[in-house]
Amino acid sequence: MPALDRRVPAVLLRIDQNPFHHGTLGAVRSLGRAGVDVHVVAESASSPIACSRYLRPGRIHPPPRGRTDDDVTDDDVLASLVRVSDLIGRGRPAVLIPMDDLGALAVARLRERIGGRFLLPEQRADIVESVADKAELARLCAAYGIAHPTTVIPGSAEEAVAAVAELGLPVVAKWSRPWLLPHGSGLRSTTLVRSAREVGALYARRRTAGSALLLQRFLPAGPGRDWFFHGCAGRDGTLLAGGVGRKDRAWPAEAGLTAVGRWVPNPAVEASARRLIAAVGYRGIADLDFRLDAATGAYHLLDFNPRPGAQFRLFTDRSGLDVVRALHLDLTGRQEGAGGAAAVGRRFVVENYALLSLLTTGGRPGRGDRVGATEGAWFALDDPAPALAMSAGWGLHAVRKGLTAFVRSSQRRADAAAVPRR
Repeated sequence: MPALDRRVPAVLLRIDQNPFHHGTLGAVRSLGRAGVDVHVVAESASSPIACSRYLRPGRIHPPPRGRTDDDVTDDDVLASLVRVSDLIGRGRPAVLIPMDDLGALAVARLRERIGGRFLLPEQRADIVESVADKAELARLCAAYGIAHPTTVIPGSAEEAVAAVAELGLPVVAKWSRPWLLPHGSGLRSTTLVRSAREVGALYARRRTAGSALLLQRFLPAGPGRDWFFHGCAGRDGTLLAGGVGRKDRAWPAEAGLTAVGRWVPNPAVEASARRLIAAVGYRGIADLDFRLDAATGAYHLLDFNPRPGAQFRLFTDRSGLDVVRALHLDLTGRQEGAGGAAAVGRRFVVENYALLSLLTTGGRPGRGDRVGATEGAWFALDDPAPALAMSAGWGLHAVRKGLTAFVRSSQRRADAAAVPRR
């Protein structure tokens, strides 16, 4: 792997308020270990990321703020990025890496307005929006022959109910543009619904959701069925880094985030990912999720995320190259030749989620053999402070949630006891 240009800093942008986002920590460590000066624009008040030795003082900046949590505009994002750029120095363009969908979409739309301050892939905004939009993704898969769950976009409540009969129960309900969901609405980006009544209730809330409701055929989860592909497409479309991984444990079980993942070759998944990335002309870092249809043996694309996946560090090859480093090399003109050999068998463990998965489902931390190195999302010998801060913060978070649930349960019992009996 060529040496990264240490003269070019990196800015990581995260708009979602998630202080426990381990992917951001992974990017800080990856670039910081290579000697790059890293800045983070994200929620930091209670984030363990702030404890990392690879973040120098003054390198964490507040995220963009609108009038409300649901009202962060492109102008808010622009103002935040300009402030950071001014602190870095106008004569030093930085590599800008969005770490969530909101950031990726905003940066794509702002590309022409921030081009002199930041280094970005040559990417049209409509491409980013088309792969992130669940309805558009279904259309792209149909156009390019990529397996995808049968999808219906109902135009009325009657069509929604009819789709249930067509797809069968349970059915997966998704909002086309989940980044538009308002905080506090109770709506989730993806819901497994088990009755026509539930589908009708969701359809009735489409105005609140801000985008169309999709109904998809449910593909049952199971051991070895969930896969993901991470890659970085360079300026000429060549995939510079990444690989295919298998989700061995998830939290919540079967449908949640990767708790334990392993780098495992899967030619079918890789071929589908490469074909779609090339077909749409995508540039930059991408994270694609697949699920095996056990009935047909086909791997169906579920999501295309236009940014690094939280577990991107799984795909660190034997030279130390990962998708974040590959992007920095490409944008600074240092991507000379390929990286090292693929570290097949490598394992990635998100300690807090893996523990919850073990407590609820039992068994061992992962499946299969133990060949390959293991990297923790939080703990690192050269950077132990974030893991300690995460443990303390996560414990307090769990206690607060437990107390809230207890108070609500007690209130329900008290209310029930106060109702006069007849």
